[in-house]
Amino acid sequence: MIKIRYANTFFKRLMGLMFKKDIDYGLLFELKYGSSIHTGFMRFTIDAYFLDENKKVYDKKTLKPWRFYKPIKKGKYILETKKNMINLKIGDEFKN
Repeated sequence: MIKIRYANTFFKRLMGLMFKKDIDYGLLFELKYGSSIHTGFMRFTIDAYFLDENKKVYDKKTLKPWRFYKPIKKGKYILETKKNMINLKIGDEFKN
């Protein structure tokens, strides 16, 4: 498993992975409003895992820098990792 950092403040949610050159951890967001994400000001491709209230993966999207994605359904969490850092599939439960 990978190290997890939590985007649990307004500033951490606002900044996310923007401007980072590289990461060796996953960033877990607890959502308050919507489930859409963007990769503006990011320097590498990410995998975004959209999780429900039970932390079960219901959608996954690989995004290059400067992209936007909005899943069909609103989730409770989003886990962002560097591309191919972990291999969760739809239906898997994320345990941290």
